[in-house]
Amino acid sequence: MRYDNGMGKVARKDILNLTIAERIELIGDLWDSIAEVPEAVVLTEAQKAELDRRLDAYRKDPTAGAPWPVVRDRIAKRK
Repeated sequence: MRYDNGMGKVARKDILNLTIAERIELIGDLWDSIAEVPEAVVLTEAQKAELDRRLDAYRKDPTAGAPWPVVRDRIAKRK
């Protein structure tokens, strides 16, 4: 799917005219384009500290968390 209106940009109104499935696909495409250049994502010192804290917690006890399917199911049951 292309998100180029011929001029390299897409207006917000055009995005809102997409179906939900198309918007989700657009989000995925945007995220993938960001992931291709991780060095362009600048983190604040607070964000770096939080990532370090979480990595340290994981290294201390890698079993403390839950896999995504388990978390997703737990959230779905709340509804």
